Amino acid sequence: MKLHYGTENLNIADPFITIGSFDGVHKGHQHVIDALRNAAVAQGANATVITFDPHPRHVLNPGAAPVKLLSSMAEKVELLTKAGVEHLVILPFTQELANLSYYDFVKEFLIGKINMRGMIVGYDHRFGRNREGDFEKLKELSSEFGFYLEQGTPYSEREVNISSTKIRNALNVGDIMTAKEYLGYDYSCRGKVVKGFSNGRAIGFPTANIELDDSNKLLPGNGVYAILAECQGVRYKGMLDIGVRPTFHKNGELSVEANLFDMHDNIYGNELKLYFIAKMRDERKFDNCDELVAQLRKDQEQAELILSDY
Repeated sequence: MKLHYGTENLNIADPFITIGSFDGVHKGHQHVIDALRNAAVAQGANATVITFDPHPRHVLNPGAAPVKLLSSMAEKVELLTKAGVEHLVILPFTQELANLSYYDFVKEFLIGKINMRGMIVGYDHRFGRNREGDFEKLKELSSEFGFYLEQGTPYSEREVNISSTKIRNALNVGDIMTAKEYLGYDYSCRGKVVKGFSNGRAIGFPTANIELDDSNKLLPGNGVYAILAECQGVRYKGMLDIGVRPTFHKNGELSVEANLFDMHDNIYGNELKLYFIAKMRDERKFDNCDELVAQLRKDQEQAELILSDY
């Protein structure tokens, strides 16, 4: 896949495009991208995705808490590459861009700068200022500017139309299975191993404290998870705690701590990629360290059972 930042000196031959945030590149997105690829092949064109950086909500709602994302831009690039996209155009999302009407966006950007030949849109796609551009308006513009237009069909799992919002909601409550079902892959995050308080090492369960690469990346809700982790090209099984370490700290800050089975090396400063497989329990405060250790032993047994097929 060829990556393009902005539209300056952009030269894609016969681009067929679809456009959106594509946060998570979930099964619904993949369904639209499949339609894009099929149409592009049929027309001898290039399948091209247009997305935005930063996420539009960060510009449109500057006073609100930043939306937590399912995928960083680097992860989005990886996922779109796997989906078979030929070109990815990343447009800087600014207030100026947000203020464009749907007509001006199509005329100035999609036709004037990208030289669009065809467009595939999701079944409920809307764009332009105040999301005023819908499929009916696009049909009028396709006649005016002479581009191919196709509307994708809804994609659902168990009669639920998939969306990034539904996946975020599932992750927020630790529903890893539903998130995986909607995404089509194991949810993951990346981060660097940093120094912690060494509480885990003191009780026989050493942990790698993770500092996420992207502060806007969505973490699943607090609790204990069975995970897979990749470090320096090696995959490990393990368990992960997301929470405030209530047994050791009052009013503690949120931490992400991974106990990797069969890991005996010093990995401070290394990057880990964590794959969430299942939530095992909620975080809780224990009366003493003996109770905590007993529970951690049970957690490890449960995690090993869950991960036995991996």
